[in-house]
Amino acid sequence: MTTTEDSRTDTTPTVDAVPEIAPDAAHPSHPGPLETAQVQLAHAVQRLGLDTGMHAMLATPRREMNVAIPLRRDDGSTELFHGYRVQHNITRGPGKGGLRYSPSVDIDEVRALAMWMTWKCAIVELPYGGAKGGVSIDPRHYSTGELERVTRRYTSEIMPMIGPERDIMAPDVGTDDRTMAWIMDTYSVNKGYTIPAVVTGKPIDVGGSLGRATATSRGVVHSARAALRETGQDLDDVSVAVQGFGKVGSHAAEFFAEAGARVEAVSDQYGGLHRSGGLDLPRLLDHVRRTGSVVDFPDADPIHNDALLTLDVDVLVPAAVEGVLTAENAEHVQAPLVVEGANGPTTAGADAILTRRGITVVPDILANAGGVVVSYFEWVQAQQAYWWTEAEIEQRLEQRMLSSYGAVAEMARREGVTLRDAAMLIGVKRVATAHRTRGLYP
Repeated sequence: MTTTEDSRTDTTPTVDAVPEIAPDAAHPSHPGPLETAQVQLAHAVQRLGLDTGMHAMLATPRREMNVAIPLRRDDGSTELFHGYRVQHNITRGPGKGGLRYSPSVDIDEVRALAMWMTWKCAIVELPYGGAKGGVSIDPRHYSTGELERVTRRYTSEIMPMIGPERDIMAPDVGTDDRTMAWIMDTYSVNKGYTIPAVVTGKPIDVGGSLGRATATSRGVVHSARAALRETGQDLDDVSVAVQGFGKVGSHAAEFFAEAGARVEAVSDQYGGLHRSGGLDLPRLLDHVRRTGSVVDFPDADPIHNDALLTLDVDVLVPAAVEGVLTAENAEHVQAPLVVEGANGPTTAGADAILTRRGITVVPDILANAGGVVVSYFEWVQAQQAYWWTEAEIEQRLEQRMLSSYGAVAEMARREGVTLRDAAMLIGVKRVATAHRTRGLYP
């Protein structure tokens, strides 16, 4: 994860294109990810010719919960945190979305992430709606016991909203498989029996799925390969820069290198590295396991996160947090292909600039969908109490990612739009169609 530039510096001329039709709760209280998400939705609504009532429904979260989370710290003191869970849309199925622990988490960020999950699940044809959760805590500053107490209290507070048929959580920034185990246990104890399907991304020994930990990263690499093949290239022809060397970025860099790509730059929240001709990924991964950061890795030059985004490479993978590609730095991006490993790394203003400059962007709602695809596989396995092999999972993941990419690319060619606009058209249309099919109650 890396520090992002303040998205308020992004001048986004297309914001005025959002019709003033949705309730105030649907609009962001400050510029940021939700503003970007709403602009993307407005463009799709306009192109699809949807009416103002449908736009309002698609723009507004179905349910939201804000909770206070008191923590008794190890030293006996008490601290209070704020937690959120948003179900943006549940028309196509139960809510699905991660749980994020970060000091920057607020309700608008969670709303945006939940909205993106709605379109993502529709694009890869999963029977889910979009949801997201977050707690405004920096997990690096708290002990394991303290994080467990925060997680269990958060789970107990939002319990009326979650469940295998209601809303299924998964790991995100600042959380991991252990966090999911705590949620599953808290929920199961309160229900009186073990319910593995309440979360995905669990440890294998309590019902997790093989391949889940690396699924998002594999999906990013599958998406990059599909985009490169449209230009007559393959992974062993290209150089790559990965911004964000966390759960998604580190595995993506490893898979790119295994496929023959030259991973020339990586970065995390502490710093970055650059080496022309490619980094030694096995040695780098070992260094990160030992030190906790890419910093001070030998045989590479230090590089700032901002400089990494504008390196002369073939593929740029922003895999950290939202809003790192802005109207200020998009003019300087040199990579002809951007594959979004993170959620919302490109602001609306940056998107317009990259499009004008002929840079192809494989959007987050397609590129990083591998995680939710294998989460779906894990949920299905838990419901059936029958577990698949890792080879079966990886084959099904690749097929789902490539078929989804093919559908988006075909839409982009047919309509003469970007991959992001094509993905949004597919996702929004599928959700709108489900709304019409189900009708309104009462």
